[in-house]
Parts: sequence; C-alpha cells; structure tokens
Amino acid sequence: MSKQSQNPFKWRHFEADIILLCVRWYLRYALSYRDLEEMMLERGLSVDHTTIYRWVLHYAPEIEKRWRPYLNATTDSWKVDETYIKVKKVWLYLYRAVDSEGSTLEFLLSPTRDAEAAKHFFCKALHVTASSSPQACPVEEQVSQPTALVDPNITTLTPRVINVDKNAAYPKAIADLKAAGALPEHVELRQVKYLNNLIEQDHRFIQPFPSG
Repeated sequence: MSKQSQNPFKWRHFEADIILLCVRWYLRYALSYRDLEEMMLERGLSVDHTTIYRWVLHYAPEIEKRWRPYLNATTDSWKVDETYIKVKKVWLYLYRAVDSEGSTLEFLLSPTRDAEAAKHFFCKALHVTASSSPQACPVEEQVSQPTALVDPNITTLTPRVINVDKNAAYPKAIADLKAAGALPEHVELRQVKYLNNLIEQDHRFIQPFPSG
C-alpha cells in the first residue's frame, strides 16, 4: 500500500495541521462549531462549522486510538464518577476515571447506572475484556461511542485506592471483581464525596457528543 493511500488527510481541502487544530480545540475546550468557525475566520481561514463537525466525527476516533497506547496511570489513586450526558439525542451515563493529577484513565458510555455497568467500566479501566474474564465482566450490549476497546496487552498500574461517590453500585461491583480475581484484595474503596471534587469539577468541561 502506498504512503499516499495511507494518508488520512488525502483529498482534504485544508492542511492536516488546520484540521487537527480544530478537532483538538473542540475536544479540549468548551467551544461550539460556530465558535471555531469564527476563530478560524479571525485567522484568515473560511471554514464552515459543518465542515468542522465532520472533521470531529471522522478524526476524533482515530486520534483517540493513536494516543491511547501512551496513556498510563501516573499515580495509584483513582477517582471515579459518572455523569449524565446526551449522545445523539439519547441520554446516557458517562463513567470516567482520573488519577490524582487529573489525567483521564478511561471512560465508558452506558445506558444504565448500576453494578453491572460499574463492573463493565472497571474491567475496561483495568484492561480486562469480557472474553478474558467472563465472570467479572458479563458481555453487555456495547454502546456506540467514538472509542475502541483498550488493547489487553497494554498494562495499567493497579490502583491502591479507588475513590467514588455514595453510589451503592460501586461496593457491589468492586466485591464482584475481587471475588472473580480481576481486582486484587488489597485495593481500597473509599466512598467519601469530597475526595472526588477533582473529577466532579472536571465534568463541567465535557462536550456533548455530536449528533449525526
């Protein structure tokens, strides 16, 4: 296969740097597509907001897939929380885990907020797939989202402590994972609300997923 055919920006009217800049700014900051259209115009580029929308849909999954192998936990203290967001006009629960420095470790979209959803999320965060640990993670219907399953060959630092809110589903999920051998017995679960202020505050900057 030629290098040209492998170029993900082939046939694009704009340079790759411009496309990636718009996609990165949309994903990182609380900007709308029209905000980015205006910002590009101020820089001498006329880009319609619908074009930027298509760039995000096309390139965001590829960006996520390429940087994920380099995403590693920097501390052994996890902060886990869930919030309710709209994805393509459907309300879903977004589970997220960050380390004590605020770096995102993993996320999962789920139609439910219960122990099974929590177990599914923890398995994903721990890089345990449903096929390799069926007892810990029963196969659930996958929610369409712009992310690929984590490569099970990539290792993540096992948490020393997992901080969560008062959601009753978390203790059951952790107990089931320990019983199945998917999580070491020494991992401590803390249900202290103020310890999760970091991730709860960070939820304010989450962008809604674009609709098709």
